[in-house]
Amino acid sequence: MTYCLGIKTKYGIVGLSDTRITSGTETTTSKKVFTVNREKHTFFIMTSGLRSVRDKAITYFSEMIEEQDQDFTKLYKMVNEFGNQVKRVAEEDKRNLEDAGLSFNLFSIIGGQLEEDKSPKLYLLYPQGNWIEIRRGTPFVSIGNTGAGNPVLRRSLHYEDSLEYAMKCAFLAFDATRISANDVDYPIDTVVLQNDHYHTVERRFEQKELEHISNFWNERIKEAIKELPAEVLEKAFFEVSHSTDNS
Repeated sequence: MTYCLGIKTKYGIVGLSDTRITSGTETTTSKKVFTVNREKHTFFIMTSGLRSVRDKAITYFSEMIEEQDQDFTKLYKMVNEFGNQVKRVAEEDKRNLEDAGLSFNLFSIIGGQLEEDKSPKLYLLYPQGNWIEIRRGTPFVSIGNTGAGNPVLRRSLHYEDSLEYAMKCAFLAFDATRISANDVDYPIDTVVLQNDHYHTVERRFEQKELEHISNFWNERIKEAIKELPAEVLEKAFFEVSHSTDNS
């Protein structure tokens, strides 16, 4: 499985991806983020699904943008083209994969800013090649093993938050997922794109760099539970007496 997350705030975009690849009983580490940085032209793609489908779609897409990059001035056009390459792979491989009992299930998070975009954009691309744009109402999107991380984001994240705050939320969402699922793990890759900077900053973190944050958060959760104003819950330890009317 995978955990990939993209967050859009009024200041730009942050993204985070784990690197664990599970195949049967084997686990390996592999990058799940593809990044392009050119003058006034930057974007990233994070994927969840079959690795073979991802690699083939990225290869086709890379060749296409080398030849036609100048034709794309807004990110949605680039998203459409990557969707076309995903559909191309589906035409070539979907039937054989399904005959082998495998699902064609490549989901992608695509974020970036091209020359004519007024601000960075963030999209979720489905395996069928259609997409939705992530906006301020729900300013994040995750793919892969998403259940454990979403509560952290829904409780704490808002469109007006800083990129630094958003990155903290992203890490805590990943940490909750890592604890809950054995197929999501370190190292993690992060991407940061500030408004109108046209350069995505990419960084990898190992567990030893971040485990002190996990430990801090665990202790704070324990202390917060102890301090909950939950005296009313003490009633759960006592039976309610019921009077019997025999008249």
